[in-house]
Amino acid sequence: MTRRPINNHPTCEGTHVRPLRLRPALITLSSAALLATATATPPAAASPAPARASVALDWYDTTAETIAAAGAPTQVTNSRTWAISWLAAARAARQVPAGIDRGDRGDFQDAALASAVHHSLTALAPGRTEQLDTALRQTLETIPDGPAEDQGVAAGEQQARLALASREGDGLDPESVNAPFPVPQPAPGVWQPTPPSNAPATQYGNRLARPFALEQANQFRLGPPPALDSARYRSELAEVRTYGAKDSTRRTTRQTETATFWLGSSLTLYTEPLRVALARSSASSAQQAELVALFHIALVDTQIATSDTKYAYLRWRPVTAIRTGEIAPDPAWTPLHDTPAHPDYPSGHNTYSGAAEAVLTALVGPRTAPFDLTSPTAPGVTRTYTSWHRLTIENVDARVYSGIHTRSADEAGVRLGTDVARYVLRHAEQLFGTG
Repeated sequence: MTRRPINNHPTCEGTHVRPLRLRPALITLSSAALLATATATPPAAASPAPARASVALDWYDTTAETIAAAGAPTQVTNSRTWAISWLAAARAARQVPAGIDRGDRGDFQDAALASAVHHSLTALAPGRTEQLDTALRQTLETIPDGPAEDQGVAAGEQQARLALASREGDGLDPESVNAPFPVPQPAPGVWQPTPPSNAPATQYGNRLARPFALEQANQFRLGPPPALDSARYRSELAEVRTYGAKDSTRRTTRQTETATFWLGSSLTLYTEPLRVALARSSASSAQQAELVALFHIALVDTQIATSDTKYAYLRWRPVTAIRTGEIAPDPAWTPLHDTPAHPDYPSGHNTYSGAAEAVLTALVGPRTAPFDLTSPTAPGVTRTYTSWHRLTIENVDARVYSGIHTRSADEAGVRLGTDVARYVLRHAEQLFGTG
């Protein structure tokens, strides 16, 4: 193959007051059953050579670097970039042409994956085109010249264009995500801007965006949060008041560390766990692309569903309830961490955790060999995990210890994220179909 120049294509575009309770068992689908492809690829092709696996990992790292360097200010927009790029890669890599020899199918898949992610990212992050072109060139240099490489590159370009075009105007750009939301009249239980910035509500527009797999944003809308006169509500508010206060004498050092460790962006914090799952996978490039695509499609749809429930109920944040509510009001109470500018119920961090855990459990199993995780909001702290569920448990506790969510909002978030992820997994073949 004569090396072609890389062209840019226009966008077509700790301590619990009560234990965590999740719904009964998460999905137990096997990776092989869920990720079975619709191509004529024989079973022998399901055990890729190490170089094949490295292409998926290389482009995973390239995607993460691209978003870190040129990402949007809104998390869901960056999740969308992941989802589009890897959906295109999964579609391209699974369509191995009939004329490609069995021994060359891995080369086709590698070229298709790299090409699809490259062309998607250059459209979505054009400021990184030079770096992306270099990355593609380096990948293609590892693939033997020939029809498998040529057709893989062409398939990746085509699927990137189709995926980009299918998501045009989906309402997940930063301006649409943060569409204006009028502050409601103050009333018991109703969200109000929170100190110290008293900023306008954010992420309202997510609930108006077009999902990837869900039929509509309210498809899995949660039931209402606990009533203000319920024993559960009083107990949970007391827990946040005690453990989530900036000057709390009950919160342990470990609990404070948990709150700080999980304070940052869920997208950032879950990039390494997903990378661990990908790096330890022995699946084909096509199946690895499907893992990454399903993870981020589930996360986009979860963030849409989260905002739908948040703005359907408009539940006030603990700082508002504790300062102005009828239960022993304390106007000076301050949470450990500043409260984000959107309603309490459900916790977005925990909808993210629920969805991430559901996808990883379904596709790679509930446990893995120990892996270390660091956090940009807790410099110098390293935690070690052997199960995805442990991440969820810590997220639930963290938001209480930060003083920014009630436990019911956290637990409900896990349920919502799990429900959305289950739906996405059940509809995987429809997502990967190329018609």
